[in-house]
Amino acid sequence: MDHNNSIQRLYNLINAGDIDGFGQQVADDFVEHEEVPGIPPTKDGVIQYFRIMLDAFPDLRMDIQDSFASGDKAVARLRVSGTHMGDFAGIPATGNPVSVNLIDITRFGDDGLAHEHWGVVDQLSMMQQLGVIPTMG
Repeated sequence: MDHNNSIQRLYNLINAGDIDGFGQQVADDFVEHEEVPGIPPTKDGVIQYFRIMLDAFPDLRMDIQDSFASGDKAVARLRVSGTHMGDFAGIPATGNPVSVNLIDITRFGDDGLAHEHWGVVDQLSMMQQLGVIPTMG
C-alpha cells in the first residue's frame, strides 16, 4: 500500500473541510504523540483539534511540499496557511494571514488508516504572524 496516497488523502479531506471524512481515515486506536493541552491524544482528540483549527482558520490549507513513505510510515513537509478569523488558543480573531512550516510523520496500518502521528509545527512563526509575539529585528 502506498502511504504517500494515504497521507495525501488526510490533507485533502482537511483542505475540503470534511472533518467527518478525515475521522473515517483515523483508526479507533489512534495515538497523537504531539499532545495539545486540553485535547486528548486520541482519535476523538485529533478530530476535535481540526474542528477547532477550522473554526479559527476557516480557509485552512495544508499543502504538501515534499513527502515520502517507507514501510508503514509516511513523512510530509507541508506549508500550512489560513486566515485567523476565530478564537485560537485564547487569541481573539486578528484577521491576519498565517503561513507556517510543518513536518508530519504518520504511521498507517494495513487497513490504510492512520494509527499514530508525530508532528512539528513552527509555533513561534505562527504566534509572530498573529501579532502575539514580536518579530526580531
